[in-house]
Amino acid sequence: MKVGIPSEISPNELRVAATPKTVKRLQKQGFDVFIQKGAGTKANFSDKEFEEAGAKIVGTAAEIYGNSDIVLKVKEPAMEEVDMMKEGLVMLSYLWPAQNQPLLQKLADKKVNAVAMDAIPRISRAQKMDVLSSMANIAGYRAVIEGSYNFGRFFKWANYCCG
Repeated sequence: MKVGIPSEISPNELRVAATPKTVKRLQKQGFDVFIQKGAGTKANFSDKEFEEAGAKIVGTAAEIYGNSDIVLKVKEPAMEEVDMMKEGLVMLSYLWPAQNQPLLQKLADKKVNAVAMDAIPRISRAQKMDVLSSMANIAGYRAVIEGSYNFGRFFKWANYCCG
């Protein structure tokens, strides 16, 4: 089975749906992994790193959507991305189903099997797949770092010990 990772087209999206480490894991499970050229650039992963991990680099999103059995995305697909998808494709992504009825209808009309990663229940058994908790955890760490930088009153000791 072929897993495809397209570039995120949203200008503010810096993440990519796979890393070189997850590419290796997918390959160990028997998947062939294809990633669009430059898909990891905003997340500081080069095409070379993905190639060294075993992924095959392809030139366009159309190649990803037309030749993959499974597509991994971070953000929900744009309507023009859905137009490139083949019937029977399995797509895992944020979808926000309650807010995106037209998108869900278009995916259904195209006969795409869409899995809304943001709708996976936040329970212990599904913890490995809980993307919302993962992002909230990272956001919390970042908030502490940025807060300490901007609000030095509670963090004056950092000036003495760290510089």
